[in-house]
Parts: sequence; C-alpha cells; structure tokens
Amino acid sequence: MTEIIVNGKPQEVDLAGDTPLLWVLRDGLGLTGTKYGCGIGACWACAVHLDRRAVPSCLISLADAAGKEILTIEGLGQRGLHPVQDAWIAMQVAQCGYCQSGQIMTAAALLGSNPTPSTAEIDEAMEPVLCRCATYGRIRQAIGEASAQITRESGS
Repeated sequence: MTEIIVNGKPQEVDLAGDTPLLWVLRDGLGLTGTKYGCGIGACWACAVHLDRRAVPSCLISLADAAGKEILTIEGLGQRGLHPVQDAWIAMQVAQCGYCQSGQIMTAAALLGSNPTPSTAEIDEAMEPVLCRCATYGRIRQAIGEASAQITRESGS
C-alpha cells in the first residue's frame, strides 16, 4: 500500500510503485477529470499539481508521488470556483474541452506562484499544454482575467 495525499485527503492505494499517477487517479481513485492525452508528457492534458507545481501526471510514478500533495481539477474548486475556472467560463475558452483540465491546472499553478504574470510568462508557462482547437488567445485572456481577479481579491 502506498499513501498519497489527493485533494487534501490521505489515500491508500494498492498499486505497483511504477504505475503512472494518471492511472492511479483515474482508475485507482475514480478521479476522471485528469485526462489521458498522449502518455508521454507531450500534451499535458493530464496536468495536476504535485506540491503546488503543475506536472504531467502520465510521467510521475506512484512511488514518486508518495507523501506529496496532489491536487486534481476536482480538488481545485472544492470551496467554490477558482478564479481561473471563473475566467474560463466568462471568456468561453473551452471548445472540445479535452485539454481544459490540463490548461486550468497549469494556469492555476502559474498564478499560485506568480499572481501577476506578463504575457511572456503566461506563454512560457502554458507552452507545454497542447490545445488541438487552438484557443490560445482566449486561454491567455482568461489567465489575465484570473490574475486581475486574484489581485482585486487580495487588495493589491
């Protein structure tokens, strides 16, 4: 048994240590908001937070995730929508929606470490997340709106 902390709750998982975190979350814990895209870290549709950093969960083993804080899209809005989720809705970012959990988790990690990123910093942080529908302009706008919301809420 391996203990991991997912969305703030300890979980015991009886899977091999080399099982990708993606499959631990989806098949082991039933958290299907994390999407399978490529399995090789090329698209980041499966991005989650591991100790507050966005990572492609297909490249992280259960053994490497043990004892670390894992946040999934299901946990991001546990206490109401995150500003990134609010902005995603307001800007109507999603088209097919497949990459959206990876996009949102990556954007939330960026704003968690840098609440007022420049356009260049947004582009750099979001570069690994592939959007087949090419809604990159709306993604960038939504991150800017979420940044403004975070700034307003913090009183800065």
